[in-house]
Amino acid sequence: QVQLVESGGGLVQAGDSLRLACAASGRTFSKYNMGWFRQAPGKEREFVAAISSSGGSTDYADFVKGRFTISRDNLKNMVYLQMNSLKPEDTAVYYCAATSSWYRRQAQSEFDYWGQGTQVTVSS
Repeated sequence: QVQLVESGGGLVQAGDSLRLACAASGRTFSKYNMGWFRQAPGKEREFVAAISSSGGSTDYADFVKGRFTISRDNLKNMVYLQMNSLKPEDTAVYYCAATSSWYRRQAQSEFDYWGQGTQVTVSS
């Protein structure tokens, strides 16, 4: 089992950067593919980015390509989401999640473990 705790959210201005962190517990962290999702007010939760268990492969939603970078440190049981050039439309609660599946990495239903989320607010 994996427990996930996100941190790093906050209130920033458009154009600023933030780095979200997700701390994972459990000895099997390095076996899981990890993802970031977000949910804006009044909207459904959506895929943002994913990274394979080894860190060798990544995937991004089109709306964050070139701005966000996902990374992981398996020695520290950490996953990160570096967010640059933030826009007001990036305002959402961001969730870290873990899955054994890479094939359907953009599907929320494939993720077995979720964190509680961290709020990111971008003002214009």
